[in-house]
Amino acid sequence: MERRKKVAFVCVHNSCRSQIAEALGRRYAHDRYEFLSAGTEIAGRINPDAVRLMKSIYGIDMEAAQRPKKLDDLPPIDILITMGCNVACPNLPCGHREDWGLEDPTGRGDEAFLAVIGQIERKIKSLDL
Repeated sequence: MERRKKVAFVCVHNSCRSQIAEALGRRYAHDRYEFLSAGTEIAGRINPDAVRLMKSIYGIDMEAAQRPKKLDDLPPIDILITMGCNVACPNLPCGHREDWGLEDPTGRGDEAFLAVIGQIERKIKSLDL
């Protein structure tokens, strides 16, 4: 069996967008890729609004399967996807890098979260790296 490529979703705090991407990646493309996430700094926990909405929409309990992680926690990766940090995004050795340029919905209403979750789901479903 061919080794699955390791995909790391990275943003600053590893508490919202990158966690959502890791969870949806595992849901929709776990047979092709191994999904991870990390941040340059980490929050104490995954964003509660993201946790609530992912449970409500997909039945995914991110707190049960995931935790905020720092870049140092990542193994060597094949693909780096940054979320659109609006700061200097980290650069890790990898074979492919892209930025998804997603707005951080933290501190905004459910509408903002739902828009970002929808964007991430569409991008995950179209991954072909």
